[in-house]
Amino acid sequence: MATIHVDGKAYEVDGADNLLHACLSLGLDIPYFCWHPAMDSIGACRQCAVKQYKDKDDTQGKLVMSCMTPSTDNSWISIADEEAKTFRSEVVEWLMTYHPHDCPVCEEGGHCHLQDVTVMTGHSRRRYDFRKRTHRNQYLGPFVAHEMNRCINCYRCVRFYNDYAGGTDLGVFGSNNNLYFGRHQEGVLESPFAGNLTEVCPTGVFTDQTHSDRYVRKWDMQFAPSVCHQCAVGCNISPGERYGEIRRIENRYHGELNRYFLCDRGRFGYGYVNRTDRPRQPEWRSEQADNTVILEVDPALDRGADLLRSAKRVIGIGSPRASLESNHQLIKLVGRDNFSSGVAAAEQACLERMAELESSCGLPIPTVREVEAHDAVLVLGEDLMHSAARLALSLRQAVLARRDALAEERGIPIWNAEAVKILAQDNRHPLFIAYPSATELDEISAGSWQLAPADIARLGFAIAHIIDENAPAVTGLDETLATAAQAVARQLMAAKRPLVISGGSLESTQVLDAAGSIARALSRRARRAGLMLIRREANSTGLTMLGGRPLEWALDEIVEGRADALVVLENDLYVRLPEARVEAALDTATALVVLDHQRTRTWQRARLGLAAASFTEADGTLVNLEGRAQRFYQVFDTSYMRPESRIHESWRWLHALRISLIRGEDSTITLDQATEACAQDYPALADIVASSLSADYRVKGVKLARAPHRFSGRTSLRANIAVSEPRTPQDPDTPFTFSMEGYSGFDRPRKEVPFAWAPGWNSHQAWNKFTDEVGGHLRGGDPGVRLVAPRPGAYRYASDIPAAFEPQQDRWQLLVLPRLFGGEETSSRSAPIEERAELPTIGLSSADAARRGFEQGASLTLETETACLTLPLRCDQRLPAGIVSIPAGISSEFSSGDWARLEASGPDHKEARE
Repeated sequence: MATIHVDGKAYEVDGADNLLHACLSLGLDIPYFCWHPAMDSIGACRQCAVKQYKDKDDTQGKLVMSCMTPSTDNSWISIADEEAKTFRSEVVEWLMTYHPHDCPVCEEGGHCHLQDVTVMTGHSRRRYDFRKRTHRNQYLGPFVAHEMNRCINCYRCVRFYNDYAGGTDLGVFGSNNNLYFGRHQEGVLESPFAGNLTEVCPTGVFTDQTHSDRYVRKWDMQFAPSVCHQCAVGCNISPGERYGEIRRIENRYHGELNRYFLCDRGRFGYGYVNRTDRPRQPEWRSEQADNTVILEVDPALDRGADLLRSAKRVIGIGSPRASLESNHQLIKLVGRDNFSSGVAAAEQACLERMAELESSCGLPIPTVREVEAHDAVLVLGEDLMHSAARLALSLRQAVLARRDALAEERGIPIWNAEAVKILAQDNRHPLFIAYPSATELDEISAGSWQLAPADIARLGFAIAHIIDENAPAVTGLDETLATAAQAVARQLMAAKRPLVISGGSLESTQVLDAAGSIARALSRRARRAGLMLIRREANSTGLTMLGGRPLEWALDEIVEGRADALVVLENDLYVRLPEARVEAALDTATALVVLDHQRTRTWQRARLGLAAASFTEADGTLVNLEGRAQRFYQVFDTSYMRPESRIHESWRWLHALRISLIRGEDSTITLDQATEACAQDYPALADIVASSLSADYRVKGVKLARAPHRFSGRTSLRANIAVSEPRTPQDPDTPFTFSMEGYSGFDRPRKEVPFAWAPGWNSHQAWNKFTDEVGGHLRGGDPGVRLVAPRPGAYRYASDIPAAFEPQQDRWQLLVLPRLFGGEETSSRSAPIEERAELPTIGLSSADAARRGFEQGASLTLETETACLTLPLRCDQRLPAGIVSIPAGISSEFSSGDWARLEASGPDHKEARE
């Protein structure tokens, strides 16, 4: 610790910080541009100048850049010094020389860091009367819009994009003050984190293109604390709504999870919420499928109860994209013995194995932030950039963190970004990856191997045996893998904090067992090691804790006559199992009730469809891959914004349906009651009650505001319907109001913050006011509660070591590989994600393609015993021989592990004869 004196007051700070970081952590305001709390200092903008004195008797002092000056003990500085204030004002004036006078039409207006700093420095009058330099803007894809004329040359964009996120297609061109930040030519930004440029940029150079299509000012939107539903990482987000539509997704700070950044699927994949073809009222279909009747709520419940009452046995099918509360209410409706998780058997086997390993292997699950502190990492069977992109970004920081250690050895402050980067060069912490195809993290890895799932498992078991001889040995391991196993084991044993990452992407329990064996071996040697296992969907972890049978079991119960009615919760069965198997069950069922917020193929078959709320219209709890239970909150009231709407949370529908079924009188239920009921029935979930604020929480006697204070002219919430505004709806489920009325400050620490705002800070940098220190944790504690902890001593080494993979002459083992854009059910319904997704292809090793005479881009037909698929061929030099791959999200007819034949379907193909 160090004592610094700021304008005559003494403060205790961390001596390892620079002055800017220290002062901002104290709540003091210093303007800045080039500095970012996640990317440290380069001293490019000169905006953070303060006066520094030699000692308390020095009256002259000198100007220094606070971001480049250490917080040494007994430092004396002044922020309010007139010379420093004048200098900061002049810096803004220089930077604004070429900046356009377009705040009223700029999309960044109202939450712009440049506006904040301009006001903070007192710069209010432009003296530059000459012609401004202009640039041509670029098309950068469906996510990010470009307005280069607003640039102030802070370099934040390229530092994030290239240095932090590892992108290669965004650069800076020119010299002096005539710079251009963009691509070498127009085109889609390739990084899966490009959307963060909209928040990293302190001006309006990079803006949210999806927001531009339906633009509205920040102060005219409602927000709520929410959780991303597009993968299992559980990043915290702030969805913004206007007129019943979600207009944008902003990052919501969480000190243990996403901190400042999101992946592009989480940021831009919300479009399915706004689809015009969504079901918004209950729908009843008569025996003739073309006759659909729109129902009110009570008649819908009555008909649903009649349907289920007449059935001999009802099966409930849950969903890993539905909340704990909704799945639990379905269990209460049909009974535990009649509940299916809604997940295919192969995936469920992996989910159950992951849950077993996490509780028994002896290693804790690190948080996403803690991943950055691990100094040796092994990834088995996962392409993290496609299965858990935000985790991949943290893993990149873990690998690059070797430079911090080198800097500390030489006495270089780790916040001196450029000096540390130049010192480190290519020195990195070791990262090892075993996966069937090349991954985007391979370029920073110490070793990567492209292997079939069986060989990935064998490599993992061999590593475990080297670390601990009690682990079973792998016989017949080829020399290449044996050498690789030695190298990986040596680095894991030498590390202070080794980490093993695996998951269910390959649907191989043997790969998971191999990862568990390594974790078990490390738990006996390294106290600070970790194990992280990747799931596919937002609530896969929570659903596994509730239990339930596989989806195949549910359909078999119907087909074989042991049940005759189905209730399907937020789940499209056609994307999980082959069509013929689903059709056989739905044709047999006498009653089908479907709850969903999308008009899926399963919804189209329903006798009764109940319009469910999406994550922006509902409250509920999810459990992420860390085992962290987090609550997401309703952003707006659908019945108020759309009077014709009859959308309700699935847990509310299911509770009311159960009450109607037993002819009860009171069908009302609150969120707190639904959460408490789930916790009572499942002891492992008991702590979810404490994971968030209850509905009776108040600050200074008032609820919390969902909207920034103040609206422009008190704009009507329903101005698109009528200027006259009825009373805003009341929210009995949460401590939030559906308006700007209520508490919206930052001085009362709390976990649930719907949007970032503090006096003088309208931009995203306002999050610094909510944390215990810049880049630290929320002062009220980070949201959520961890539910999973290891139980030492209960795990035994797995002994089911697979045989080495043997390629076959005319058959290939099929792998369905995850993909970030287009591989997830709901986000793939969003137009920007559709546009961003690459065209699906069949992946085949270059050697196999040459052997069969297949050419790159040729039309190829993949055929299994039950289905066939025709796609262009993509020759992959790094894919193992005997393996063929297709991307996830294009067909449910195929599963990883199937054996397939390949035939050219084009007329010009000339197959090599053997």
